[in-house]
Amino acid sequence: MISRCLNSPTRLSPLTLSPLVTQRPSVGVAVLVFRDDRVLLGRRRGAHGDGTWQCPGGHLEWGETVEACAEREVLEETGLVINGTRPGPFTNDVFEAEAKHYVTLFMLADHLTGEPEVREPEKCERWDWFAWDALPEPLFLPLQHLRETGWCPPGATAR
Repeated sequence: MISRCLNSPTRLSPLTLSPLVTQRPSVGVAVLVFRDDRVLLGRRRGAHGDGTWQCPGGHLEWGETVEACAEREVLEETGLVINGTRPGPFTNDVFEAEAKHYVTLFMLADHLTGEPEVREPEKCERWDWFAWDALPEPLFLPLQHLRETGWCPPGATAR
């Protein structure tokens, strides 16, 4: 894992570092939408992480606030309107096989009514609500990294 290499006292060769030096991480926003102590997850399709489970989200656009990005992505992907958007944790995610590096900013939000719709079928197979201690597998890398930190939503228990 590249993040371990960057934190280790050993030095990497310039050849190993060259992709890291010429490229910069992208900023992803992932929205943990809660309803009745459950979180909304979708099964990814088509892009990196195909077949994994992840919350709604996407790229932070130029000049956009993280809150606006969270609300936009949830609406675009699910048709849901969220409220109570607030900052959550973040993860550092290197997709080695795809040569992609993201810093993922998790936002927390509440949803009270309605059911999610698959609005981007080329990107998401389906949406479902899960208890935090019973998340489906496999998880998309940012969500997997979040679970590995031991983080859990207020009132939930870690698995």
